[in-house]
Amino acid sequence: MTASVHPSAVVDPAARLGEGVEIGPCCCVGGEVELGAGVRLVSHVVVDGRTQVGAGTVVYPFAVLGTPPQDLKYRGEASELVIGRNNRIREHVTMNPGTAGGGMITSVGDEGLFMVGAHVAHDCRLGDHVILANNATLAGHVVVGDYAILGGLSAVHQFVRIGPHAMIGGMSGVENDVIPYGLVMGERARLSGLNLVGLERRGYSREDIQTLRTAYRALFGPGGTLADRLDEVAQTFADHRLVGDIVAFLRVKTSRAVCQPRPENGG
Repeated sequence: MTASVHPSAVVDPAARLGEGVEIGPCCCVGGEVELGAGVRLVSHVVVDGRTQVGAGTVVYPFAVLGTPPQDLKYRGEASELVIGRNNRIREHVTMNPGTAGGGMITSVGDEGLFMVGAHVAHDCRLGDHVILANNATLAGHVVVGDYAILGGLSAVHQFVRIGPHAMIGGMSGVENDVIPYGLVMGERARLSGLNLVGLERRGYSREDIQTLRTAYRALFGPGGTLADRLDEVAQTFADHRLVGDIVAFLRVKTSRAVCQPRPENGG
């Protein structure tokens, strides 16, 4: 089955269309675009620039993918937007390609859900099974791990890292890195515990979850510095993979601090 293109769509002849691609009414597809097998553009979708959309991805009306980054430093460099397989990209979602200052690529993994109005800015790197709820927004250079969920109207500051399986509460402003399996919320988001519901849904055992909770309490408890507690946790739970994920995440040197629990006195 060759590609199916609605008569009202405008598709550059140089665009590469995989088997079974469906391009609906009033879509616009640029000449450097590649649509994988079975991609469906429902209607009124714009895909431009050096953009690849993986097989099986469905893009809903008024989404705009691959137009120039919203970065005043961008000077037209040949950067890319690479979107993985089987994503669902809903109405009014926007995703921008990379810039020279961020590796020249924005990448989105497989099996993601991007709800109405979500935004993925330049140089972001998203893993698989990521969910951005309605109007969740990522600034430039954000890294999001597998299975992370960002609640509606949340906003993530540039260069922040969101660990795998983390949960960002709705309407949260995230200025600092979020540990794997963490749960954060608040106008200026603070760590509120572990994403226990997400862990259970992903099939982690009670033993693994309990070990993770014990390590979390040790890591963010009173006494000493975070660096000291991190060394202790790394030694105590050296053979536990989930705890190791958090330890490895915290040992990466970045430009952002780590999101921590709010002090009991509210300060």
